[in-house]
Amino acid sequence: MNGPNTTTENMISSFTDELEQIASDLLRMGGIAESMILDACEAVSKDDKALAQRVVAQDPEVDALEADVEKQIMVVIAKRQPTAQDLRTVMSALKVAGELERVGDLSRNIAKRSMELDDNLGNAMRNGIMRMGRAVSRQLNDVLDAYSANDEIAARTVWEGDDDIDQFYNSLFREMMTYMIEDPRTISAGAHILFMAKNLERVGDHCTNIAEFVHFQATGSYLIPSERPKSPNV
Repeated sequence: MNGPNTTTENMISSFTDELEQIASDLLRMGGIAESMILDACEAVSKDDKALAQRVVAQDPEVDALEADVEKQIMVVIAKRQPTAQDLRTVMSALKVAGELERVGDLSRNIAKRSMELDDNLGNAMRNGIMRMGRAVSRQLNDVLDAYSANDEIAARTVWEGDDDIDQFYNSLFREMMTYMIEDPRTISAGAHILFMAKNLERVGDHCTNIAEFVHFQATGSYLIPSERPKSPNV
C-alpha cells in the first residue's frame, strides 16, 4: 500500500511532467516561428512565392500550439494551484506563448508582402531584409535557449541586444529611402520593404519581452527598460 510520501512524490513528479510538456510545446512553437522568420525573408530575397505561401500556411500551426499551451496552463493552475517559483514558471510560459504567436503573425505578414513585390525592386533591397532577418532569428534562437535553460544571464544578453536590432532597422530604413528617392519606380516595392523591416524590428521587441519573462521566471525580479544600454545615436 502506498504511503503519504509516495503519493506526494507522485504528485510532484506529475506536476514536473506537466511543466516539462508545456516547455517542450513552447520550444516547438518557437522553432516553427524561427523558421518562419528565415523562410519569409528568404522568400523576399529570392522572390520565391511558393516559399512565401508555405510560411503563410504555417501560421495556423503556431496559433493552434498557443491555444493548446494555454489550455495546459489553465489545467495546471486549476489543478495544482502553484505558488512562488512554480507560479512564475507557469505565468511566464503563458506570456511567452503569446509573444511567439505574435512572431508567427509578423512572419506571415512579411511573407504576404513578399508576394506583392515587383521587378523594380533590386537585389540590394531584397538582401537587406534577409540580413536583418538573420539577425532577428539569432535573437529569437538565443532567447529560446535562455528559456530552455532558465538562464537569466543569457536572457539579459538578449535584452541588452535589442539596440542592435533597432540599429539594423534604422540603417535599412535610410538605405530604402535613398533608393526610393533616387528611383521613383521603386516606391511601391520600397514601401513594402519598409513595412517588412518594421515587422522584423517588432519581432526583436517580442524577443526582448521573452527575455524579460525568462529573467523574471528565474529570479523573481524585473528588468528595468530604462537601464538597457543605448547607443549614442538612438
